[in-house]
Amino acid sequence: MSRIWNFSAGPAALPEAVLRQAQEELLDWHGAGCSIMEMSHRGKEFTAVIEQAEADLRELMGIPEQYKVLFLQGGATQQFAQIPMNLLAGRSADYIVTGSWSKKAFKEAQRSGQVRCAATTESSGFTRLPVAEEIKLDPFAAYLHVCTNETIHGVEIPAERIADTGVPLVADMSSHILSRPVNVEKFGLIYAGAQKNIGPSGLTLVIMHRDLLGMAPLSIPTMMDYAVMAENGSMLNTPPTFGIYMAGLVFQWLKAQGGLAGIAAVNAEKAALLYDCIDASAGFYVNPVDVECRSRMNVPFVLTDAALDADFLAAAKVAGLLGLKGHKSVGGMRASIYNAVSLEAVQVLTAFMNDFAQRKG
Repeated sequence: MSRIWNFSAGPAALPEAVLRQAQEELLDWHGAGCSIMEMSHRGKEFTAVIEQAEADLRELMGIPEQYKVLFLQGGATQQFAQIPMNLLAGRSADYIVTGSWSKKAFKEAQRSGQVRCAATTESSGFTRLPVAEEIKLDPFAAYLHVCTNETIHGVEIPAERIADTGVPLVADMSSHILSRPVNVEKFGLIYAGAQKNIGPSGLTLVIMHRDLLGMAPLSIPTMMDYAVMAENGSMLNTPPTFGIYMAGLVFQWLKAQGGLAGIAAVNAEKAALLYDCIDASAGFYVNPVDVECRSRMNVPFVLTDAALDADFLAAAKVAGLLGLKGHKSVGGMRASIYNAVSLEAVQVLTAFMNDFAQRKG
Protein backbone atom coordinates (compact mmCIF):
# COMPACT_ATOMS: atom_id res chain seq x y z
CA MET A 1 0.00 0.00 0.00
CA SER A 2 1.24 3.47 -0.88
CA ARG A 3 -0.22 6.49 0.93
CA ILE A 4 -0.96 9.66 -0.99
CA TRP A 5 0.27 13.17 -0.27
CA ASN A 6 -2.96 14.51 1.24
CA PHE A 7 -3.69 18.26 1.00
CA SER A 8 -7.42 17.99 1.70
CA ALA A 9 -9.05 20.84 3.61
CA GLY A 10 -11.03 18.45 5.81
CA PRO A 11 -11.51 15.72 6.66
CA ALA A 12 -7.79 16.00 6.43
CA ALA A 13 -4.52 14.18 6.94
CA LEU A 14 -3.83 12.55 10.29
CA PRO A 15 -0.33 11.74 11.59
CA GLU A 16 0.72 8.34 10.28
CA ALA A 17 2.04 7.38 13.71
CA VAL A 18 -1.40 8.04 15.19
CA LEU A 19 -3.13 5.98 12.52
CA ARG A 20 -0.74 3.08 13.10
CA GLN A 21 -1.32 3.15 16.84
CA ALA A 22 -5.09 3.20 16.32
CA GLN A 23 -4.73 0.30 13.90
CA GLU A 24 -2.78 -1.72 16.44
CA GLU A 25 -5.33 -1.01 19.16
CA LEU A 26 -8.44 -1.33 17.02
CA LEU A 27 -9.46 -4.89 17.95
CA ASP A 28 -8.04 -5.01 21.46
CA TRP A 29 -7.56 -1.72 23.28
CA HIS A 30 -4.92 -2.15 26.02
CA GLY A 31 -5.93 -5.73 26.73
CA ALA A 32 -9.63 -4.93 27.15
CA GLY A 33 -10.54 -7.54 24.54
CA CYS A 34 -12.57 -5.05 22.52
CA SER A 35 -12.20 -1.82 20.58
CA ILE A 36 -12.44 1.60 22.21
CA MET A 37 -15.54 2.01 20.01
CA GLU A 38 -17.22 -0.96 21.68
CA MET A 39 -16.84 -0.11 25.35
CA SER A 40 -19.08 1.93 27.62
CA HIS A 41 -18.42 5.64 27.77
CA ARG A 42 -19.27 5.38 31.49
CA GLY A 43 -16.63 2.76 32.22
CA LYS A 44 -13.33 3.46 33.91
CA GLU A 45 -11.37 2.71 30.72
CA PHE A 46 -12.99 5.42 28.61
CA THR A 47 -13.15 7.82 31.56
CA ALA A 48 -9.35 7.57 31.72
CA VAL A 49 -9.12 8.25 27.97
CA ILE A 50 -11.20 11.44 28.04
CA GLU A 51 -9.52 12.71 31.20
CA GLN A 52 -6.06 12.17 29.69
CA ALA A 53 -7.11 13.85 26.45
CA GLU A 54 -8.28 16.92 28.35
CA ALA A 55 -5.12 17.00 30.48
CA ASP A 56 -2.89 16.81 27.39
CA LEU A 57 -4.88 19.52 25.60
CA ARG A 58 -4.65 21.78 28.64
CA GLU A 59 -0.90 21.26 28.71
CA LEU A 60 -0.48 21.92 24.99
CA MET A 61 -2.54 25.11 24.94
CA GLY A 62 -1.82 26.32 28.47
CA ILE A 63 -5.54 26.33 29.28
CA PRO A 64 -6.13 27.93 32.70
CA GLU A 65 -8.24 26.24 35.36
CA GLN A 66 -11.05 28.77 34.97
CA TYR A 67 -11.75 27.49 31.46
CA LYS A 68 -13.93 24.48 30.73
CA VAL A 69 -13.05 22.01 27.98
CA LEU A 70 -16.02 20.41 26.23
CA PHE A 71 -15.95 17.54 23.73
CA LEU A 72 -19.15 18.00 21.72
CA GLN A 73 -20.82 16.87 18.50
CA GLY A 74 -22.44 18.70 15.60
CA GLY A 75 -19.37 20.28 14.07
CA ALA A 76 -18.32 23.92 14.17
CA THR A 77 -21.40 24.74 12.11
CA GLN A 78 -23.65 23.80 15.03
CA GLN A 79 -21.69 26.26 17.14
CA PHE A 80 -22.83 29.05 14.81
CA ALA A 81 -26.25 28.60 16.46
CA GLN A 82 -25.23 27.28 19.86
CA ILE A 83 -23.04 30.28 20.69
CA PRO A 84 -25.73 32.98 20.32
CA MET A 85 -28.31 30.70 21.92
CA ASN A 86 -26.10 30.55 25.01
CA LEU A 87 -24.44 33.94 25.11
CA LEU A 88 -26.75 36.59 23.69
CA ALA A 89 -28.99 36.68 26.79
CA GLY A 90 -31.25 39.31 25.23
CA ARG A 91 -28.35 41.51 24.14
CA SER A 92 -26.57 42.10 20.83
CA ALA A 93 -23.29 40.65 19.55
CA ASP A 94 -20.70 41.82 17.03
CA TYR A 95 -19.30 39.79 14.14
CA ILE A 96 -16.25 40.54 12.04
CA VAL A 97 -16.66 38.87 8.64
CA THR A 98 -13.43 37.94 6.87
CA GLY A 99 -14.49 34.94 4.78
CA SER A 100 -17.11 32.30 4.07
CA TRP A 101 -17.15 30.75 7.54
CA SER A 102 -17.48 33.95 9.55
CA LYS A 103 -20.14 35.05 7.07
CA LYS A 104 -22.07 31.83 7.69
CA ALA A 105 -21.65 32.23 11.46
CA PHE A 106 -23.07 35.76 11.26
CA LYS A 107 -26.01 34.66 9.13
CA GLU A 108 -26.87 31.79 11.48
CA ALA A 109 -26.61 34.00 14.56
CA GLN A 110 -29.23 36.34 13.07
CA ARG A 111 -31.76 33.55 13.59
CA SER A 112 -31.19 33.65 17.35
CA GLY A 113 -31.28 37.35 18.12
CA GLN A 114 -29.77 40.73 17.45
CA VAL A 115 -26.28 40.68 15.93
CA ARG A 116 -24.25 43.32 14.10
CA CYS A 117 -21.67 43.11 11.35
CA ALA A 118 -18.89 45.14 12.93
CA ALA A 119 -16.70 44.89 9.82
CA THR A 120 -16.54 42.95 6.58
CA THR A 121 -13.99 42.57 3.79
CA GLU A 122 -16.38 40.94 1.34
CA SER A 123 -16.09 43.83 -1.13
CA SER A 124 -12.37 43.03 -1.36
CA GLY A 125 -13.05 39.37 -2.09
CA PHE A 126 -12.07 38.31 1.43
CA THR A 127 -8.38 38.75 0.62
CA ARG A 128 -7.43 40.94 3.58
CA LEU A 129 -8.27 41.85 7.15
CA PRO A 130 -10.26 44.99 7.96
CA VAL A 131 -8.27 48.03 8.98
CA ALA A 132 -9.00 49.75 12.29
CA GLU A 133 -11.11 52.48 10.69
CA GLU A 134 -13.46 49.88 9.21
CA ILE A 135 -14.22 48.16 12.52
CA LYS A 136 -17.19 49.57 14.41
CA LEU A 137 -17.53 47.79 17.76
CA ASP A 138 -20.31 47.98 20.31
CA PRO A 139 -18.68 48.34 23.75
CA PHE A 140 -21.78 46.77 25.31
CA ALA A 141 -21.93 43.72 23.02
CA ALA A 142 -22.47 40.32 24.62
CA TYR A 143 -19.46 39.09 22.66
CA LEU A 144 -17.33 39.69 19.56
CA HIS A 145 -17.05 36.80 17.09
CA VAL A 146 -14.11 36.25 14.72
CA CYS A 147 -12.83 33.40 12.58
CA THR A 148 -9.10 33.40 13.19
CA ASN A 149 -8.37 31.35 10.06
CA GLU A 150 -10.65 31.20 7.05
CA THR A 151 -10.27 27.77 5.46
CA ILE A 152 -11.66 28.72 2.05
CA HIS A 153 -10.10 32.13 1.48
CA GLY A 154 -6.81 31.50 3.31
CA VAL A 155 -6.94 34.55 5.57
CA GLU A 156 -5.42 34.18 9.05
CA ILE A 157 -5.46 36.72 11.87
CA PRO A 158 -1.90 37.06 13.22
CA ALA A 159 -1.61 36.57 16.96
CA GLU A 160 -0.49 40.17 17.43
CA ARG A 161 -3.75 41.40 15.89
CA ILE A 162 -5.82 39.76 18.65
CA ALA A 163 -6.59 42.67 20.97
CA ASP A 164 -8.71 43.11 24.08
CA THR A 165 -11.92 44.90 23.12
CA GLY A 166 -13.52 44.80 26.54
CA VAL A 167 -16.10 42.16 25.61
CA PRO A 168 -15.71 38.35 25.49
CA LEU A 169 -13.93 37.30 22.30
CA VAL A 170 -15.38 34.21 20.60
CA ALA A 171 -13.17 32.55 17.99
CA ASP A 172 -13.71 29.88 15.38
CA MET A 173 -10.26 28.27 15.22
CA SER A 174 -11.32 25.18 13.30
CA SER A 175 -8.65 25.21 10.63
CA HIS A 176 -5.59 26.31 12.59
CA ILE A 177 -6.13 25.27 16.18
CA LEU A 178 -3.02 23.59 17.67
CA SER A 179 -0.87 24.90 14.80
CA ARG A 180 0.80 27.60 16.91
CA PRO A 181 0.83 28.79 20.52
CA VAL A 182 -2.20 30.83 21.54
CA ASN A 183 -2.96 32.89 24.63
CA VAL A 184 -6.24 31.30 25.69
CA GLU A 185 -6.88 34.02 28.25
CA LYS A 186 -7.52 36.52 25.42
CA PHE A 187 -10.66 34.59 24.54
CA GLY A 188 -13.99 33.99 26.19
CA LEU A 189 -14.73 30.98 24.00
CA ILE A 190 -12.74 29.02 21.41
CA TYR A 191 -14.34 26.39 19.21
CA ALA A 192 -13.12 24.07 16.47
CA GLY A 193 -14.29 21.18 14.39
CA ALA A 194 -11.87 18.27 14.80
CA GLN A 195 -11.45 17.19 11.19
CA LYS A 196 -8.57 19.49 10.29
CA ASN A 197 -5.96 19.53 13.08
CA ILE A 198 -7.47 17.43 15.89
CA GLY A 199 -8.83 14.14 14.61
CA PRO A 200 -11.67 12.57 12.62
CA SER A 201 -14.90 14.39 11.84
CA GLY A 202 -17.72 14.09 14.35
CA LEU A 203 -15.99 15.75 17.28
CA THR A 204 -16.13 19.45 18.16
CA LEU A 205 -13.92 21.13 20.73
CA VAL A 206 -15.17 24.03 22.85
CA ILE A 207 -12.95 25.87 25.34
CA MET A 208 -14.82 28.51 27.32
CA HIS A 209 -14.40 30.67 30.40
CA ARG A 210 -16.61 29.45 33.21
CA ASP A 211 -18.08 32.96 33.63
CA LEU A 212 -19.90 32.44 30.33
CA LEU A 213 -21.68 29.34 31.59
CA GLY A 214 -25.24 29.53 32.84
CA MET A 215 -26.36 32.39 30.60
CA ALA A 216 -28.64 30.34 28.36
CA PRO A 217 -32.40 30.79 28.65
CA LEU A 218 -34.48 27.82 29.78
CA SER A 219 -36.14 27.76 26.36
CA ILE A 220 -33.14 26.29 24.54
CA PRO A 221 -32.78 22.50 24.20
CA THR A 222 -30.90 20.89 27.06
CA MET A 223 -28.32 19.42 24.67
CA MET A 224 -27.47 22.93 23.47
CA ASP A 225 -26.80 24.35 26.93
CA TYR A 226 -23.06 24.61 27.60
CA ALA A 227 -23.61 24.66 31.36
CA VAL A 228 -25.42 21.31 31.27
CA MET A 229 -22.72 19.75 29.11
CA ALA A 230 -20.02 21.10 31.45
CA GLU A 231 -21.81 19.75 34.52
CA ASN A 232 -21.94 16.32 32.87
CA GLY A 233 -18.33 16.24 31.73
CA SER A 234 -19.36 16.35 28.04
CA MET A 235 -21.30 13.13 28.61
CA LEU A 236 -24.92 14.12 29.01
CA ASN A 237 -25.43 11.59 26.23
CA THR A 238 -23.01 9.19 24.55
CA PRO A 239 -20.10 11.31 23.28
CA PRO A 240 -18.12 10.61 20.07
CA THR A 241 -15.87 8.13 21.87
CA PHE A 242 -13.68 7.15 18.93
CA GLY A 243 -13.15 10.80 17.95
CA ILE A 244 -12.11 11.68 21.51
CA TYR A 245 -9.74 8.69 21.61
CA MET A 246 -8.17 9.74 18.29
CA ALA A 247 -7.89 13.35 19.42
CA GLY A 248 -6.09 12.15 22.53
CA LEU A 249 -3.57 10.29 20.36
CA VAL A 250 -3.04 13.44 18.27
CA PHE A 251 -2.46 15.49 21.43
CA GLN A 252 0.20 13.02 22.54
CA TRP A 253 1.78 13.12 19.09
CA LEU A 254 1.91 16.91 19.25
CA LYS A 255 3.64 16.77 22.61
CA ALA A 256 6.26 14.52 21.04
CA GLN A 257 6.83 17.11 18.29
CA GLY A 258 7.84 19.71 20.85
CA GLY A 259 4.36 20.98 21.62
CA LEU A 260 2.80 23.93 19.84
CA ALA A 261 6.08 25.85 19.64
CA GLY A 262 7.72 22.90 17.94
CA ILE A 263 4.93 22.32 15.42
CA ALA A 264 4.63 26.07 14.75
CA ALA A 265 8.26 26.17 13.59
CA VAL A 266 7.62 23.33 11.13
CA ASN A 267 4.40 24.96 9.94
CA ALA A 268 6.20 28.24 9.30
CA GLU A 269 8.83 26.44 7.21
CA LYS A 270 6.17 24.59 5.19
CA ALA A 271 4.17 27.75 4.52
CA ALA A 272 7.24 29.76 3.53
CA LEU A 273 8.28 27.05 1.08
CA LEU A 274 4.88 26.96 -0.62
CA TYR A 275 4.34 30.72 -0.74
CA ASP A 276 7.87 31.23 -2.09
CA CYS A 277 7.08 28.73 -4.85
CA ILE A 278 3.92 30.64 -5.77
CA ASP A 279 5.53 34.08 -5.60
CA ALA A 280 8.59 33.01 -7.63
CA SER A 281 6.52 31.54 -10.46
CA ALA A 282 6.55 34.77 -12.49
CA GLY A 283 2.78 34.98 -12.36
CA PHE A 284 2.08 31.39 -13.37
CA TYR A 285 0.58 30.85 -9.91
CA VAL A 286 -1.01 33.64 -7.86
CA ASN A 287 -2.11 33.82 -4.22
CA PRO A 288 -4.54 36.75 -3.83
CA VAL A 289 -4.27 37.22 -0.06
CA ASP A 290 -2.42 40.15 1.51
CA VAL A 291 0.98 38.96 2.67
CA GLU A 292 0.38 40.09 6.28
CA CYS A 293 -2.58 37.75 6.73
CA ARG A 294 -1.69 34.74 4.61
CA SER A 295 -2.74 31.52 6.31
CA ARG A 296 -0.11 29.00 7.32
CA MET A 297 -2.67 26.21 7.08
CA ASN A 298 -4.77 26.88 3.96
CA VAL A 299 -3.02 28.20 0.86
CA PRO A 300 -5.36 29.06 -2.03
CA PHE A 301 -3.85 29.85 -5.40
CA VAL A 302 -4.93 30.14 -9.00
CA LEU A 303 -3.23 29.35 -12.26
CA THR A 304 -3.27 32.57 -14.25
CA ASP A 305 -4.30 30.48 -17.25
CA ALA A 306 -7.40 28.79 -15.84
CA ALA A 307 -7.56 26.57 -18.92
CA LEU A 308 -4.70 24.60 -17.33
CA ASP A 309 -6.65 23.78 -14.14
CA ALA A 310 -7.83 20.36 -15.28
CA ASP A 311 -4.36 19.42 -16.52
CA PHE A 312 -2.84 20.52 -13.22
CA LEU A 313 -5.21 18.43 -11.14
CA ALA A 314 -4.88 15.39 -13.39
CA ALA A 315 -1.07 15.54 -13.32
CA ALA A 316 -1.13 16.09 -9.54
CA LYS A 317 -3.24 12.98 -9.09
CA VAL A 318 -0.79 10.92 -11.13
CA ALA A 319 1.97 12.26 -8.88
CA GLY A 320 0.02 11.15 -5.79
CA LEU A 321 -0.93 14.70 -4.77
CA LEU A 322 -4.61 14.87 -3.84
CA GLY A 323 -7.03 17.34 -2.30
CA LEU A 324 -5.73 20.34 -4.26
CA LYS A 325 -8.94 21.50 -5.93
CA GLY A 326 -10.13 24.82 -4.55
CA HIS A 327 -13.47 25.24 -2.83
CA LYS A 328 -16.39 25.35 -5.27
CA SER A 329 -17.25 28.90 -4.19
CA VAL A 330 -13.89 30.35 -5.25
CA GLY A 331 -12.40 27.86 -7.70
CA GLY A 332 -8.71 27.54 -8.42
CA MET A 333 -6.51 25.44 -6.16
CA ARG A 334 -5.91 25.12 -2.43
CA ALA A 335 -3.27 23.25 -0.49
CA SER A 336 -4.14 22.65 3.14
CA ILE A 337 -0.93 22.01 5.01
CA TYR A 338 -2.14 21.10 8.48
CA ASN A 339 0.05 19.76 11.27
CA ALA A 340 -0.04 16.20 9.94
CA VAL A 341 1.14 17.27 6.47
CA SER A 342 4.90 16.81 6.58
CA LEU A 343 7.59 19.13 5.28
CA GLU A 344 8.46 16.37 2.81
CA ALA A 345 4.90 16.49 1.45
CA VAL A 346 5.22 20.23 0.79
CA GLN A 347 8.62 19.70 -0.82
CA VAL A 348 7.06 17.14 -3.17
CA LEU A 349 4.21 19.55 -3.95
CA THR A 350 6.45 22.51 -4.73
CA ALA A 351 8.72 20.36 -6.89
CA PHE A 352 5.65 19.27 -8.86
CA MET A 353 4.40 22.86 -9.16
CA ASN A 354 7.76 24.10 -10.40
CA ASP A 355 7.96 21.30 -12.96
CA PHE A 356 4.39 21.88 -14.15
CA ALA A 357 5.03 25.62 -14.55
CA GLN A 358 8.21 24.94 -16.49
CA ARG A 359 6.43 22.55 -18.85
CA LYS A 360 3.25 24.57 -19.33
CA GLY A 361 4.40 28.15 -18.87
